[in-house]
Amino acid sequence: MLLNPVISKLSGKLVVLASASPRRLEILSNAGLRFEVVPSWFKETLDKSLFKHPCEYAVETAKQKALEVAQRMPFKHLKTPDIVIGADTVVTVDGLILEKPTDKQDAYRMLSRLSGKEHSVFTGVAIVICREKNGSVTDYKVVDFYEETKVKFAELSEEMLWEYINSGEPMDKAGGYGIQALGGMLVEYVRGDFLNVVGFPLNHFCKQLGLIFNSPPASPAHKIKRDCDEAWTLVNKTTNGDVELLENGKDGSLTSVQEQNVMGLEFAKCNRQDVPHSIISLLDGFKASKTLFTASKLKVFDVLNSPGGLTLEEVAGQINASLLGTERLLEAAVSLGLLERVRQEEISVYRNTEQACRFLVSDSPVSLHGYILHCSDMVWPLFSHLESAVREGTSQHERAFGKKKEDVFQDVYYSKDEVKIRFMDAMHSIARVTGKDLATAFDLSCYKTACDIGGCTGAMAYEFTKAHPELSVTVFDLPQVIEMRRHFQPKENDERVSFVAGDFFKDDLPKADLYILARVLHDWSDEKLHVLLSKLSKMWKPGCGLLVSEILLDEERRRPSRALLQALSMTEGKQRSTAEYSDLLDKHGFTLKHVKHTNNLLDAMLFVKEDPNDKRTLLGCSSASIETTELE
Repeated sequence: MLLNPVISKLSGKLVVLASASPRRLEILSNAGLRFEVVPSWFKETLDKSLFKHPCEYAVETAKQKALEVAQRMPFKHLKTPDIVIGADTVVTVDGLILEKPTDKQDAYRMLSRLSGKEHSVFTGVAIVICREKNGSVTDYKVVDFYEETKVKFAELSEEMLWEYINSGEPMDKAGGYGIQALGGMLVEYVRGDFLNVVGFPLNHFCKQLGLIFNSPPASPAHKIKRDCDEAWTLVNKTTNGDVELLENGKDGSLTSVQEQNVMGLEFAKCNRQDVPHSIISLLDGFKASKTLFTASKLKVFDVLNSPGGLTLEEVAGQINASLLGTERLLEAAVSLGLLERVRQEEISVYRNTEQACRFLVSDSPVSLHGYILHCSDMVWPLFSHLESAVREGTSQHERAFGKKKEDVFQDVYYSKDEVKIRFMDAMHSIARVTGKDLATAFDLSCYKTACDIGGCTGAMAYEFTKAHPELSVTVFDLPQVIEMRRHFQPKENDERVSFVAGDFFKDDLPKADLYILARVLHDWSDEKLHVLLSKLSKMWKPGCGLLVSEILLDEERRRPSRALLQALSMTEGKQRSTAEYSDLLDKHGFTLKHVKHTNNLLDAMLFVKEDPNDKRTLLGCSSASIETTELE
């Protein structure tokens, strides 16, 4: 794999993808790159007439996306990235740049123009390397490039055009089609990099990355320097379409296109050091969370789950809320990147972003809706008593809910069916989002039976059987949970998934070749974990495996902050690093064999036991996988 030679050089570096595109995320993840996703807020308003060629427009847009994230992260996310990757894909035909369609009619115009013709797909990519210096100066080394791929469409009938448009697929894709999905049926041939049409030219990117990390200091990159004494010029479009210069500096000359619109007004003055941006961002953080919670409770994302979008009045009517309140909620959601507001003829309409369609619509296959409601109803009240939790070092369930934690678990979670279902839906959400990545993290071909301990609705188990056709999985959880799991049955029944009721601290566990502990270990005290792990160790047979899935802290216990913030709920358990989990399991005879950072909500570790008859050998699915994966 082309990325392998540079992976070790990226170890310990914070690599960020400045894009919410699930296609780019999948391409880079499959290549083995470990990164975080921070979608860019850069408004794609560059004047296309300033560019001689479409590729220049795509490259510049990619650069501005990456620079915006590189500038924002130290103040909004409290950390400075080492590398930021930006990308922008455009489709061009007959000298026109086709971006994402605004509505079905726009999609029709685009696809009709492409019908029967060869067109070009350009993806511009920018790699921004950030280097902090003393004072207020940060150096940004920018390497940018583009890739062109030729695509020929077949002649499209009206029926085929509208069938494709009504599928909804064209609405969030440059040129109005997605070649990797239904849009592939429209394509006659492709000349060039197929992944470039999907959204990211992986081969070209790998070569550039190799040049950056294997070349001498005078590498093929140009520096952009920003400090608070430099002149800056922004280029904006006025309401009549004319270009207007906004200047602040020693002279009023127009900078090059590469320097235009660098960060927008918010960041143009280089994040002045006398303004506490990071603290201000934290002060507003709870408002952003509550905006997401409220929009989810009012089912705003469900209401907007249509390609065309809705007006303010239509949304207010469907969620049964005031016009003023709805307007302010929608505007806040737009500012957070959860919604888009676009002009259609003479009116403005709101619609979901691609990320909202995928993760916030309640019936999406990977929806986080249930978990968001759980955070609103159960986690938010706990954190409103954080000061008491810190002073006392104990959980605040009694203050938040009027009952001790044990009572809340039984009386609140399990007293009414609707409350049981709400809690299980939260766990179901996380399992659906993380399940595929965990199921495919390791070679599990030698295991024929598995037991998902605390597997709740079985969502994780179904992902494992999808990924491994020869594997059957038993879900082991409390009787109340097993009783209610019928509400989460998949449409297609899988006989390889079965359910057994019991308490994993008190009852015997089902026999299996592979045991799965997903989001279990961090929740319990060392004493209770000793009970569970001792039980597993005693029933362990040669060849068994243990797959543990948790949020893995780095060795300095600084990242990810999500794990450390979760620990403030003051459960009896604790968050751990890879080494700490390894030490915990080692005390019960389990040896860490592999670690997988999934770039998802949960990471994975695979443990085995030494064969008592041969201390030199670690049992596993293949001899090639005996060596422990380097801990990243």
